[in-house]
Amino acid sequence: STIAAEKGLDACIKAAQKQQSGNIIRVEKLNVAGKLVFELEVLDANKVQWELMCDAAKGKVIELEHETPNADSEEFKKKMKVTEADAKAIALKAHPGTIEELEYEIEANGDASYEFDIVNDKNVETKVEVDAETGKIIETATEIWEIGTEPN
Repeated sequence: STIAAEKGLDACIKAAQKQQSGNIIRVEKLNVAGKLVFELEVLDANKVQWELMCDAAKGKVIELEHETPNADSEEFKKKMKVTEADAKAIALKAHPGTIEELEYEIEANGDASYEFDIVNDKNVETKVEVDAETGKIIETATEIWEIGTEPN
């Protein structure tokens, strides 16, 4: 299958499992500024969702963050200066389309960010991460494929 043939995916899965225990519930292949990256979502024993970004060429984890249920969670709130509505406007201005999903992320350094999945009229999905403190777009990634689902 194509997935089995994905270069670097095995190494990324091994690297992710070494760094964060739990079940991998979703894998996405993304293009982040021309670099191929696998994003692996891991659900740990406490039902916390972790997102690990792994460089496909090197098989190394380059970023680790975890999700928080909403903007009212203590971790998110203490850093938040930009409202969800404002963050949404910033993301949509940069990448017009329909927001399919919104996640509230806590970066490894404790910073909070909104992550919007925006689908444009060509059916291309772009992830736009907006810093909840500054309102700056900190990362943009185009989705190549996705396997798995979010537990609701």
